[in-house]
Amino acid sequence: MNIFDEINRLASYGLKTGLIEKQDLIYVKNQLLSALGIDGFESPEQVTDIPTVEVLDLEDILKNILGYAVEKKLINGDSATARDLFDTKLMGIMTDRPSNIVAKFNKLYEISPMRATDWFYKFSQDTDYIRRYRICRDIKWISKTEFGDMDITINLSKPEKDPKAIAAAKNAKNIGYPSCLLCKENEGYAGRINHPARNNHRIIPVELAGEKWWFQYSPYVYYNEHCIVFNDSHIPMQISKKTFQRLLDFITLFPHYVLGSNADLPIVGGSILTHDHFQGGAYVFPMAKAPIQKKIRIKGFEDVKAGIVKWPMSVLRIKSADKKRIVELADHILQKWRNYTDEAAFIFAETDGEKHNTLNPIARRRDNLYEMDLVLRNNITTAEHPLGVYHPHAELHHIKKENIGLIEVMGLAILPGRLKNEFGDLAKALVQNKDISADETLGKHSDWINELKEKYGSFADKSEAETFEILKIEAAIVFSKVLEHAGVYKCNAEGLKAFERFISTL
Repeated sequence: MNIFDEINRLASYGLKTGLIEKQDLIYVKNQLLSALGIDGFESPEQVTDIPTVEVLDLEDILKNILGYAVEKKLINGDSATARDLFDTKLMGIMTDRPSNIVAKFNKLYEISPMRATDWFYKFSQDTDYIRRYRICRDIKWISKTEFGDMDITINLSKPEKDPKAIAAAKNAKNIGYPSCLLCKENEGYAGRINHPARNNHRIIPVELAGEKWWFQYSPYVYYNEHCIVFNDSHIPMQISKKTFQRLLDFITLFPHYVLGSNADLPIVGGSILTHDHFQGGAYVFPMAKAPIQKKIRIKGFEDVKAGIVKWPMSVLRIKSADKKRIVELADHILQKWRNYTDEAAFIFAETDGEKHNTLNPIARRRDNLYEMDLVLRNNITTAEHPLGVYHPHAELHHIKKENIGLIEVMGLAILPGRLKNEFGDLAKALVQNKDISADETLGKHSDWINELKEKYGSFADKSEAETFEILKIEAAIVFSKVLEHAGVYKCNAEGLKAFERFISTL
């Protein structure tokens, strides 16, 4: 490996993807030399060399340069985190200034909103802010359940914290800048051992409900064009009337996108409650395909179509051509739900001064109408269910223990990366009819595996690959149960009756 060849390959990648232009080549190469502590090229040929590269070569190019950086001790510790900090700095050299990116986006938006987002999504991948070569490692599939198809992914692209980085982060000074992973101050930030580098990160300003917000993509893209829209200020999540206005304003600006909000309470909220934000993208989630189970009429809002959605969680769908009517009805439902108690259904608005009721709103365009799904949530805990009554119960934790946030509410399971290896080992154990109950890693799956043996009989005549596919199908059924556990009203006659009691208060 010749470091000068790799510098030229990286510059050529920038040229091929449109990150830089020919007149930028000398500047970019000099900046890369500087970042690598090199005074200059060794020959005139190296100065002018523009090798042929493909977009998919980026991983190999960066891997080679990182090898050199580690060898020359340019990286502080050879951990995955330290490597990410360094290669992001290199990619930042080829990432244009924010003002130019915003100007390009706005110019394309004048042609069409989709043209602008298509370009910005490609740009966010080309800069390696979204690492294509990691995203493709995720295992994804679709499986049928009684509530329709569910989208399942085993997340392998979001880097797990390695022991070296954890140890270093423990000793690192927490300076509190940027305030969180979403704040606008992340744009161009070099990062540190306990905060990711964002040299190659760019954000787009948008106005929602008369306020300044920002639009970006998630670096982990759990689905197509997975975007994050966040408040200009570092203020906590709060579901309010303004939330509905902001969501509808966004899908007016970008009618090809869906946008929703995590809940604003612990347990039922997302991983970041400290900064008000939404998530969405160019993706049709399973919940959007779910039909109306029962149409309803709400007094004073007879002009707005409404109904209970056939979904494992408790969802009201409202629809109108008039944005204002959607906002008014959504706020009416929110206020009623915030203060609603039904002891018979074990729904309590408040216990010991702690509020429990909130919701997930999801907004989309359907034909010429505005459509909003309102998912009722409650975060009450008990001695039996200390992680939450309306949270995956203990018997499902072998597949999913984490909080059920917006993305999963909509029918896309984000399962932990550990399941890839565990499913492989479980498939082998099933085919060989091994007892896994005492296994330190696989033992948690014992009850589930016994259920599968009852359902399918012997696996001796199946291959490990066939068995792995069965485990994927069955994992989707478990995920469907996870959503049922998170639903405040159960999917039976008694649950529907209790749901209707709430609707009658509207």
